[in-house]
Amino acid sequence: MCLFCKIVNKEIPANLVKENDDFLAFHDINPKAPVHVLVIPKVHVDSFNDLSPETMAGMTTFIQEVAKDTGVKEAGYRVITNVGDNGGQEVKHLHWHVLGGAKLAWGHFADADSKNFL
Repeated sequence: MCLFCKIVNKEIPANLVKENDDFLAFHDINPKAPVHVLVIPKVHVDSFNDLSPETMAGMTTFIQEVAKDTGVKEAGYRVITNVGDNGGQEVKHLHWHVLGGAKLAWGHFADADSKNFL
């Protein structure tokens, strides 16, 4: 069983932000912004590549509610999901990073030279 499935099953504690029948949101243990929440479907989905349109529709509404509940909706926030090894996905359970609470830099892309990737 994956790490996030264990959180869903309450086998591992998490600092919960919001929960409903289908989704769970909790604070990232290694935050990259003042607000850094992970949003996951309760059913195991490996990555965005395996996501159904129906689950995505529900997740969209849930992420918008999380943004409101954490106070970042009006000022702005970033929503990111990583897919696969090259995309930086560390946990093979679909999860969205909701980041906000400050003016966000683009991080490692800010000084990236595109010729290194072509």
